[in-house]
Amino acid sequence: MKIVLFDTKSYDRKHFDDANRQYGYEIVYHEPELNVHTAVMARGADVVCPFVNCTVDRPVIDILSDLGVKLIAMRSAGFNNVDYKYALEKGIAVVRVPAYSPYAVAEHSFAMLLALVRKLTHAYVRTREFNFSLTGLVGMDLHGKTFGAVGTGKIGRVAIDIARGFGMRILAYDPYPAQLEGVQYVDLETLLRQSDVVSLYCPLTKENTHMIDEKTLSIMKDTAYLVNTSRGALIDSEALLEKLKERRLAGAALDVYDEEAGIFYTDQSDLGIQDDTLARLISMPNVLITSHQGYLTEEALEAISRTTLGNVKEFEEGRPLTNQVK
Repeated sequence: MKIVLFDTKSYDRKHFDDANRQYGYEIVYHEPELNVHTAVMARGADVVCPFVNCTVDRPVIDILSDLGVKLIAMRSAGFNNVDYKYALEKGIAVVRVPAYSPYAVAEHSFAMLLALVRKLTHAYVRTREFNFSLTGLVGMDLHGKTFGAVGTGKIGRVAIDIARGFGMRILAYDPYPAQLEGVQYVDLETLLRQSDVVSLYCPLTKENTHMIDEKTLSIMKDTAYLVNTSRGALIDSEALLEKLKERRLAGAALDVYDEEAGIFYTDQSDLGIQDDTLARLISMPNVLITSHQGYLTEEALEAISRTTLGNVKEFEEGRPLTNQVK
C-alpha cells in the first residue's frame, strides 16, 4: 500500500514514521495542501491522507479517482472540507480520526482563556523589557463565573470538567444533550445571554456555519469572553471584529479562523497578512490568536498517526471501516 500525505510538517513525519514501523507501508510526504492543483501528486497512491485545510471537493475527487486512489484517510476529526458523498459515488471511501486527545484541545482552550483574562501576553512582553508595572493588568477570576459550553462531545466534556475545577457554573448547549452531572442544558440564546465565557466545542456543518454572527454576538454580555478551538467558520469573523471594535465584548481567544487555509501552519513573517480582518484581529489587545495548534501535543500526534494507519489496515484487509464517514 502506498500512502501520500498532504500538508505535512516535520512533526507529522516523525510520528507517522514511528507508527509505520508496525505496518511497513510506503509513505510519501508532501508539504503542499491537497487541492485541484496538487492532486496529481497522488499519482501511484492507493491512499491519500489530507489535513483540515486541504480542499477535497468534486474536481479533486475526480482527479484522485482517475489516478486510482481508493481511500481518503483524513488525519483529523473534522471532514467538512471533504465532499464525502461524491467520493462514495466515485468508489472512494472516506475515513477519519474521530478522537485523538480531547484533553489537548480542551486544555488549550483554557490555556488561551487564562492568558487572555489574566493578560499574560502583555505581562510577558513588559517583563522582557524590565517593565514591572501592574497598571493595565487587572484580570478576572474564573471562580464563580458562568461557563457556556457549545457542544458536549468528548472535547466539550473534558472542558466542562476543567471549568468545574475552577468552580464555575456550567451551562451547555447541544442538539443531542447528555446526562452530565452539574451541567444545565439550555437553548443557545440563554447560554449566550448568561455566560461569562462562551467556548465552542462542536463540528462545522452547513446548519451551524456562522452560528456566532452579528445577531448572536449582540446577545452576549459586554463583559464576556469568546473562545473557539473547533472550526473557524463557526464564527463570522467580520461581525466579531466589529463587536470588539465597539467594545461590546471583553475579548476573544481563537485557535482557528474561517479563512485560515494558506495562512495557518505557514511562516508569513516575511510576507505580511493580506487578510485585513485577520490582521485587525491580531492587532487588538484583547484578542489572542494561535495557529490551529490546539491538537498539537505528543500524545495527540501519536494517536492520530496510529489511528490513521489502523484505518488503512482495515481497508487493506477488506474489513469494515470503523471510522468511515457515511
